[in-house]
Amino acid sequence: MKIYNTLTRQKEEFVPIDGKNVKMYACGITVYDLSHIGHARQAIVYSMIADYLRFKGYNVKYVRNYTDVDDKIIKRANERNANALDFSREQIHESEIDMANLHVSEPDMYCKASEYINDIINFVQGLIDKGYGYSTTEGNVYYSVRKFKGYGKLSHQSIDDMLQGVRKDLEPDKKDPADFALWKAAKPGEISWKSPWGEGRPGWHIECSTMILKNLGETIDIHGGGMDLVFPHHENEIAQSEGLTGKPFVKYWSHCGLLKINGEKMSKSLGNFITIRDALKKYDYEVLKYVMHSKHYRSDIDLLDSDFDIAEKHLYYFYNTIKKMNEYIENYSDDEENATLSNDISKQIVDEFTKAMDDDFNTALVLSNLFAYFKYINNEMKNKNDKVKRANTFKQIIDTLKKTYGNILGIFTEDADKFIEKLKQKYLESLNITSNEIEEQIKNRNIAKKNKEFEKADSIRNKLEQEGIILMDTANGTTWDIKKLM
Repeated sequence: MKIYNTLTRQKEEFVPIDGKNVKMYACGITVYDLSHIGHARQAIVYSMIADYLRFKGYNVKYVRNYTDVDDKIIKRANERNANALDFSREQIHESEIDMANLHVSEPDMYCKASEYINDIINFVQGLIDKGYGYSTTEGNVYYSVRKFKGYGKLSHQSIDDMLQGVRKDLEPDKKDPADFALWKAAKPGEISWKSPWGEGRPGWHIECSTMILKNLGETIDIHGGGMDLVFPHHENEIAQSEGLTGKPFVKYWSHCGLLKINGEKMSKSLGNFITIRDALKKYDYEVLKYVMHSKHYRSDIDLLDSDFDIAEKHLYYFYNTIKKMNEYIENYSDDEENATLSNDISKQIVDEFTKAMDDDFNTALVLSNLFAYFKYINNEMKNKNDKVKRANTFKQIIDTLKKTYGNILGIFTEDADKFIEKLKQKYLESLNITSNEIEEQIKNRNIAKKNKEFEKADSIRNKLEQEGIILMDTANGTTWDIKKLM
């Protein structure tokens, strides 16, 4: 199994530090507003990684944080005349609702910066004692970047390169423009805590280093986050943690690609973000996951409406096939016989799933493999021989899909009939037509055909097709479907 390591810029064989035990941390959300689908992508990706590692037999402790003390949070709370921590708690609650509705598997532990203040103070003092940190008369504490010899090894930049374009007058009490804040002196209207350097609050980077040390130890296996966190956040985490402990901080650095909207990076500051809440009003949670997994996790995604339309169409096809499989199983399965077809693809599904996922979690390949599996299923459904074996094979395939795609990617977790009906209803509303109206038109068409009014019957069919509804005549009568989903 190989994982891409941002530190070495290559795929590396995954060998945990402690046998089958994996310690994993991913940076979470700064909770100053509702969570957007960029947050959704990161949560989906790192939950997928944790779940796959468990599937492979590893014992995973996955920790994720909430930044609940931050400039943006304080600014937003002040605008609302609210206490910053009360405001953060409300936003965390809203984020938890969104993640639950997204059906993302939970980390083993969530951490909040405000709950680790004493640990953060001790960490900062430790860095001062080791000569990496220094306090100023203004009550700030900074990290002396040039004293840490490995600074820049994650982002592969020199300190001087990093300083290009940095304003030198923002924090005049720094000894060096490259230095970053470990502890910030309190300003009027800000939440603060007592410290050896006066009233203040943590800098942004120190919380993750502190919470990792406290909950996972000095060295961890995997540290994840968005690609935009490589510098300065993760670079600074390395300097802090390795400066304090003298030991390697992270073995495998993992970074998720960014979301773009029409070619622009999605961000709250640009005002072009889509909240998870709004996305889920429009699309099923499995549709969102399908879109996210359809690209490799390290790739940026430029989101278009057509991406979601394609995902809906694919899932509709898959779920319709699963519905037919369920009906076949109900009609032909025999509890006394459990033999499957000689060409049962269940093992092939697991083998190909594992092979793709072992190659740096290649979910895009995993999804593309589905089309061959479902083509096989639909072909087998036409075969009139060995129906009991075929039913048992379908049962085995469904179980296999749930154990792989369901438990790890979060698709094929819903009831097929309900998923199909929900998606149909969504499209019917957009077409401004009801299923009852369609059934009435089919009834009128059948009467016309019976009366040999074939021109009228064709007219009804053509009118429905113009409205986005396709009719299909079968041995069991006329059925209908939605053109855009076919």
